[in-house]
Amino acid sequence: MSEYAGPAVVVSPVTPGNPPHRVVQIRGAVAGLAHDLIDVVRLAHHAGLEHVDLDDPKVVRWVGGGKYKWAP
Repeated sequence: MSEYAGPAVVVSPVTPGNPPHRVVQIRGAVAGLAHDLIDVVRLAHHAGLEHVDLDDPKVVRWVGGGKYKWAP
């Protein structure tokens, strides 16, 4: 099995809902739903990532809007 080669964290576009959320993948696997930046960090820590630089594109890829986009 090959290692995941992309950014450790990928945050998908906002999904409308009550409340809106973004799907977070860690190393290519769905880790959960995030409603804000704190959730992204919490999911990353739960997956074993200790230091998560939300501004480093090598670590986190924001799809469909940056880290401050949490509404549709």
